[in-house]
Amino acid sequence: MFFVIKHSDIQCFEVWFKILILSVNPNRFIMKYPFISVITFRKYLKRSSTILVGFITFTALIKCHKMKVIKAPIAEKIPMKLIKHKDVREDNYYWLRLSDTEKDAEIPSEKTQKVLTYLSEENAFYEEETKHTLTFQEDLFQEMKSRIKEDDSSVPYFKNGYYYITRYDLGKQYPVYTRKKESLDAEEEVLLDVNVLAEGYEYFDVGGLSVTGDNKMLVYSTDETGRRQYTLRFKNLETGEVLKDMVEFTTGSATWSNDNQTLFYNKKDHVTLRSDKVYRHVLGTSTGTDVLVYHEKDETYNVYVGITKSKKYLMIGSYSTMQTEYQFLDANNPTGSFTLFQEREKDLEYSIMHYGDAFYILTNKDGATNFKLMKTPENATAKENWVDVIPHRDQVLLEDITIFKDFLVLEEREEGLSKIRIIRWDGSQDYYLPFSEETYAAYVYSNPEFDTEWLRYGYNSMTTPSSVIDFNMVSQEKNIKKEQEVLGGKFDKNNYTSQRIWVPARDGKKVALSIVHRKDIEVDENTPVLMYAYGSYGHTVDDSFSTTRLSLLDRGFVFALAHIRGSEYLGRAWYEDGKLLTKKNTFNDFVDCAKYLVNAKMTSPEHLYAMGGSAGGLLMGAVSNMNPELFNGIISAVPFVDVVTTMLDESIPLTTGEYDEWGNPNEKEYYDYIKSYSPYDNIEAKAYPNMLITTGLHDSQVQYWEPAKYIAKLRALKTDQNKLYLHTNMEAGHGGASGRFDALKEIAEEYTFILDLEGLVSSK
Repeated sequence: MFFVIKHSDIQCFEVWFKILILSVNPNRFIMKYPFISVITFRKYLKRSSTILVGFITFTALIKCHKMKVIKAPIAEKIPMKLIKHKDVREDNYYWLRLSDTEKDAEIPSEKTQKVLTYLSEENAFYEEETKHTLTFQEDLFQEMKSRIKEDDSSVPYFKNGYYYITRYDLGKQYPVYTRKKESLDAEEEVLLDVNVLAEGYEYFDVGGLSVTGDNKMLVYSTDETGRRQYTLRFKNLETGEVLKDMVEFTTGSATWSNDNQTLFYNKKDHVTLRSDKVYRHVLGTSTGTDVLVYHEKDETYNVYVGITKSKKYLMIGSYSTMQTEYQFLDANNPTGSFTLFQEREKDLEYSIMHYGDAFYILTNKDGATNFKLMKTPENATAKENWVDVIPHRDQVLLEDITIFKDFLVLEEREEGLSKIRIIRWDGSQDYYLPFSEETYAAYVYSNPEFDTEWLRYGYNSMTTPSSVIDFNMVSQEKNIKKEQEVLGGKFDKNNYTSQRIWVPARDGKKVALSIVHRKDIEVDENTPVLMYAYGSYGHTVDDSFSTTRLSLLDRGFVFALAHIRGSEYLGRAWYEDGKLLTKKNTFNDFVDCAKYLVNAKMTSPEHLYAMGGSAGGLLMGAVSNMNPELFNGIISAVPFVDVVTTMLDESIPLTTGEYDEWGNPNEKEYYDYIKSYSPYDNIEAKAYPNMLITTGLHDSQVQYWEPAKYIAKLRALKTDQNKLYLHTNMEAGHGGASGRFDALKEIAEEYTFILDLEGLVSSK
């Protein structure tokens, strides 16, 4: 039996030489060099070494002569000097940057053609290099898909006389939004079938569904590019007619006033995509006559509009990373003027909820690092009138609150674990929901109904599929409304185990490392481990369940989630210690966790893999520069890797609003610090791990040119023969593919990359 697969990383002589060395291990030989003709290879091992060497040499030379050597694209170097604070950076690949206008031009310029050609060549190289895995990728996709209940639906929630349900139909990519009046036995009314709306589009997303108080009109938004530039549309729910009213370039969300005719929405700046304006629209009128209600002129702030759960007040919120400000207006008087709640102050954060004759404020006022709950009268909202309801606690982070008529529900985090606390307003009850697993994720749903005893929350863990639970806050009765089904007949939660390890960091702090694996695998130096983290913006990644992850676990992988600094896993201070001038703690924590796994003989650098996306892609770039020897492979999704250049460019979306996260490099202290870790600026001539880097051409969060420049510079400087791939989705943005099955294909692609490195992908 002869089979041939192209090999493009090494020269023919190197192939021949390595085959000789590997000939003592036929399994490894066949796995690593399947392009060589193999005729019952073990039979030849029994013959003399002369015959064996002669056969291999002859076959290798024939194949080397015939095979097409596929070369990685080499981006042209066009030097450009970037000067700041008298420091000169030379960027050879700055030319890869295209503006939206250049990308979207009907007749592409020569420059546009050149950039798109390079991206296409990278895609072609990736596809050629990985085509031996295509059958496996498809099998893996089908395996992941087989675990999902395709004809599934959400747990209905009741709001204003209707049960609202989101369902998926068999074989369909997108959701169908429906409702039933008063009873679940009532006839289904389809609000939107996104599968119909998405026909003809490579990418399609629907967001911002909102129904008027009289239940007659729906506003929703659509994005056809993945750039998060939404168009508002209106549907008459009585007639089914989609109105001619249309508002372009919005954030995608909108809020009705109580007159059921007036709508408030946000628009984005056309260059920076910053949400900076609030408009008022009246149904039936031209959008050209919409009234500008508020313009947020501070470029470090974004703005949004909403309504309180009580439906009494419309709210305009302005926010930056570390400051907030609100204005409010009687929702029965949409043409009135908004009133300032509390003017913005440096480092003052607050969010507000309304109940009765008072506002409740979740805030860090007076140095409440982990936040506290305060209260103020409706007619006296300035901060000097705020009084404590739940005081600040050093060891407990107060993350959110939900207000009911008779109950206050707190979402807290202590020692990294989520807690749900229920307090009766009259003081007769104050208790926590019990959770028994060592690691888990628990969260409160939106709970739109105000006058109810029932709290809806979700629960899952690394080994326990998700559940939606209704809890009676009076009787403490628990009603599991839905448990996530894992189809295929192979999943049994008792086959898996999870634990949380506290890893000592280099500065004495302890970093939590949550791991999960099958109980029947032996964890040692040969165990493959995929290590994941994010570590920015205070975002905490909880220890949750994943059906797709089972495809790794069932192949002997350990999955490790590192709760590094930059998140709020251990409270707000944990975030503060991983941003601005302490950002390197984020990277050090991840490296220290990796070294712990290796030193504890739970894996080895030959079997350790890392993965992160967006700001987590920055993490991947930083650790691959710092300690490339620790990892066999890295998956870096939509990575933020050109930090200095991006944070110096105020025309790029997110830049000005994120000075509080990364620092403003217009100030030399921050410039020097950011430059010292920016992945693109710190690539060196040395060996790097195998890497798969993904991006989307229409990404508005991390522009495609960051990973494109990054891989071009890596190719030019790295000294190894390891795999280095860039895969650009030419139709999507920051979130990747929009359809649920297309998204699974992207996961299968990423998993196949590391499974192939482990020799767990058969060549077909």
